[in-house]
Amino acid sequence: MSARWVKLPNGNIIDAGRVAYVSKPDAYPGIDGDGNDRTEYAVTFGTEFTRDTWMTVTGTKDEISALVRQLLGAQA
Repeated sequence: MSARWVKLPNGNIIDAGRVAYVSKPDAYPGIDGDGNDRTEYAVTFGTEFTRDTWMTVTGTKDEISALVRQLLGAQA
């Protein structure tokens, strides 16, 4: 199986073919750099089912939606 590279909102790159777990995206209140209220989004995914291989990625609604679609293999 060939690698299917996916760029995360923070700039890191992972092989989506190794992802074994993707959580439901969560939304929570946040504050931007100027002190304005906004909604932050996050999704947790892991390359194995043990928790020490899971990571949580935060970003805008569009960034997280695109990431989840890429991880699950959907066409953006």
